[in-house]
Amino acid sequence: MSESPLLDVQNLKVHFPFSRGSLFRPERGVIRAVDDISFQIKEGETLGLVGESGCGKSTTARAIVGLVPPTAGTVRLNGSDITGLRDREMLPFRRQVQMVFQDPFASLNPRMTVGGIIGEPLVVHNLAKGRDRKLEVIRLMELVGLNPRFLNRYPHEFSGGQRQRIGIARALAVEPKLILCDEPVSALDVSIQAQIINLLMELQQRLGLSYLFIAHDLSVVRHIATRVGVMYLGRMVELADAADLYQSPTHPYTEALLSAVPVPDPVVAATRDRIVLEGEVPSPDREYPGCAFVDRCWIAEQKCREIRPNLGDQAHAAACHVRCPETS
Repeated sequence: MSESPLLDVQNLKVHFPFSRGSLFRPERGVIRAVDDISFQIKEGETLGLVGESGCGKSTTARAIVGLVPPTAGTVRLNGSDITGLRDREMLPFRRQVQMVFQDPFASLNPRMTVGGIIGEPLVVHNLAKGRDRKLEVIRLMELVGLNPRFLNRYPHEFSGGQRQRIGIARALAVEPKLILCDEPVSALDVSIQAQIINLLMELQQRLGLSYLFIAHDLSVVRHIATRVGVMYLGRMVELADAADLYQSPTHPYTEALLSAVPVPDPVVAATRDRIVLEGEVPSPDREYPGCAFVDRCWIAEQKCREIRPNLGDQAHAAACHVRCPETS
């Protein structure tokens, strides 16, 4: 595994301007979907990105591949700055980074056959033609566990799990180094989720892939991730090795998330302390000078309201004045 990061995201911000109020008294504001986050992914590793809905996980992935323009910050892929590149300039880098989307039906063109969907990247990047393209599509279908006899069928003829396999095969067509998985199993049955997770792990071992794996289910992330980043209201609040984070969560928000994960053993479950967060998630259009979690935090101090905590660069980093005063 190379020491230099495959993906290096530094101080990434994605803000969406909006207008509200009346015609004569309009009020302008900004939704801070992603608010100054930094992380790295090395070759062969999986970074799990977790947090509740609306915290900016999917927006982060879309900004990396250029589907959403970043407001600030840099995204480097294999040392090359790809921040804000136009489609034509981004094309060579799209062979290195691909994306698997959450909805396995909405992300597939219903008017194209499976062979056409999987083979489309080969056409766009001019990688194979004619019979060679068909043979490559067949190889990709077999790689993800699909029967090549279904080559001429349409997406609606497949189950949710099979459709997600089609999406994975399409992502693999250009032989990427990094795949961004945007909640790839959240729309699937639990039994099918395990199959897709196992497939992704098998492909990683076989092809040397790296993943940014986005999910809100911490038990799923625990199974696949090498490291885990926790997001809250557009900010990264904790980043650590998976085993370390699950064993010893540092940030109060991470602690609350882990306390909500179901445990199959009723004896163990009865001894756990359940942390119930009070209040609602704050609005992302409001700027917080301090910690965004302060109004729901049970250990907050006055400093937490006034000064924004830094994540730090430790192996186990947490943006918390109380738990990690050295990062303040």
